[in-house]
Amino acid sequence: MSNQLEKVKRKVSDLSHNDKLNDQEKVIKSFDWTKYETHLNNEIQEERKKLEEFYTKNLPDIKELEIYQGTVTFISDRTVIVDIGFKAEGAIPISEFRENSNVQQLQPGSKIEVMVVKIDYKGQCILSYQKAKMLRNWQRINEAYEKSEVILGYVAARTKGGLIIEIFNIECFLPGSHINVKPVRDYDIYVGKTMEVKVVKINSKTKNVVVSHKVLIERDIEEQKKEMISKLDKGQVLEGKVKNILPYGAFVDLGGVDALLHITDMSWPHINHPTEIVQLDQELKFVVLGVDKEKNRVQLGLKQLQPHPWNSLDKNLKVGSKVKGKVTVLADYGAFVEIIPGVEALLHISEMSWSTDFSSTQDFVQIGDELEAIILTIDRQERKISLSVKQLTPDPWINIQSKYPIGSKHIGIVKKFTNFGVFLELEKGISGIIYTNDLSWIKRIKHSSEFCNINDKLECIVLSLDSQSRRLNLGHKQLVENPWNKYEKNYYTGSIHDGMISKLFDKGASIRFIKDQEIEAFSPLRFLEKKDGTILKKGEIASFKIIEFDKESKKIVVSHTSTYRDKDKKREKRIKSRKFERSTLGDIEGLAKLKEKIEKEKNQK
Repeated sequence: MSNQLEKVKRKVSDLSHNDKLNDQEKVIKSFDWTKYETHLNNEIQEERKKLEEFYTKNLPDIKELEIYQGTVTFISDRTVIVDIGFKAEGAIPISEFRENSNVQQLQPGSKIEVMVVKIDYKGQCILSYQKAKMLRNWQRINEAYEKSEVILGYVAARTKGGLIIEIFNIECFLPGSHINVKPVRDYDIYVGKTMEVKVVKINSKTKNVVVSHKVLIERDIEEQKKEMISKLDKGQVLEGKVKNILPYGAFVDLGGVDALLHITDMSWPHINHPTEIVQLDQELKFVVLGVDKEKNRVQLGLKQLQPHPWNSLDKNLKVGSKVKGKVTVLADYGAFVEIIPGVEALLHISEMSWSTDFSSTQDFVQIGDELEAIILTIDRQERKISLSVKQLTPDPWINIQSKYPIGSKHIGIVKKFTNFGVFLELEKGISGIIYTNDLSWIKRIKHSSEFCNINDKLECIVLSLDSQSRRLNLGHKQLVENPWNKYEKNYYTGSIHDGMISKLFDKGASIRFIKDQEIEAFSPLRFLEKKDGTILKKGEIASFKIIEFDKESKKIVVSHTSTYRDKDKKREKRIKSRKFERSTLGDIEGLAKLKEKIEKEKNQK
């Protein structure tokens, strides 16, 4: 296309010398200018692509808010020109260098790190030295936090609750509780000094950094503790100081290592609290009972330095020997009795009494009680003794059937209430139970405590006896004849009796009969309505009709309303029956006359 354009130019040039202007116009118009313009645009696009490829290969990929290595090319009184390898150099205010006193060391050719703050539409880079330095410092802080590194910081000032420490030109907070393992009262003594710290928390949103010096001290203490524990061994006797006392024991300082002295390892005799043996800040000798080198735990003993009490136990004691002791510990299965200081024997709940109505140890003994018992078993190697109190007396259940035959009457003392009845003690070691439904024929008893009180004397009759399971079933109501046999004859369904409203409820009322004050009946609310439409009130006396009688469940249901409504219904029935009889007789008389008339007419015909 360019060759054709050259030919057109030459033709026009030749025609101009001969002054043939019209021919020149014809030659120019004959050229395809549109096609030439398209060709020219294509060449421009190709040149642009080549230029872009050149910049892409030779210039770095520059992004905003990223740090790049740059070279100082020029320094003036106001700006520092830096080349970061981009198509255009960037300018940084010289004030960013004066704040750090680095402007004197800065020279053309110096290498510095800068941040690309922004790239404008002209391709110019806006750079910052301070922002690059700040970002790099934050990166170092985060790296130290992730790697758990120890950093040296400068204590710049004290503040509320702690200190301000400068690390990588970033202000960090050191809480007062993290300065030392011991409480610090004067923070000013640390200002202006350098201190090794460890980053423990970073808040990226608020740009807050929390550091600690205490964790480094604890680390050193832990290492020293591990070293000391590695040298300890079971059986060693060491001196220590009581550091802290708790209900379950005490912590002892062995000179950098805290060890536990459990309450059970303080004294051979039973104690209730560690303060009975040790006091705070008391220095004593202890024996090492156990060492856990993995968990850095040490267990000490104090009583192990004293002779075992079993060594002083009377050698003549054997099975069947009688001993005296004091109850020191109660458990669900029995009680521990101290027969000499430091030697305890088990008194099982089954060996406390011949009676079987004890549901817990507290029913028989309490802590501090002194008692006499007989030795059931003794094992000096295992250091175990079991006792029995009931074996001191003969078994009262022997020949129990002759003493308490079925149907025999006795007087017992109320000892215990349960949800299902009451326990009576007939004699020491023999108790029986009266179930709630065997207390009274008449009263409805929900709980046995409504009928009697503890230590009351109550007459009873033996209903059943099981000598093998040691169970004695008693009754109280069986002492008298069942009055409901008499009530069944007197208060039959349909009978009417006078009664008084004793209690009034939302759904009805309790009625006490005038003749038999000891029993009560129930009347639903709808059956309390009087003839005038009002309801019977508490204390009123009225007649009641029995509408239900149940001997087994001791239930009587009555109705006052039925006493007058039933009479009215009977009266209405009688009136209706009379009307029916009269109308029937009249009809019969009329029919007879009509029949007689018809017969007369037939005879006349």
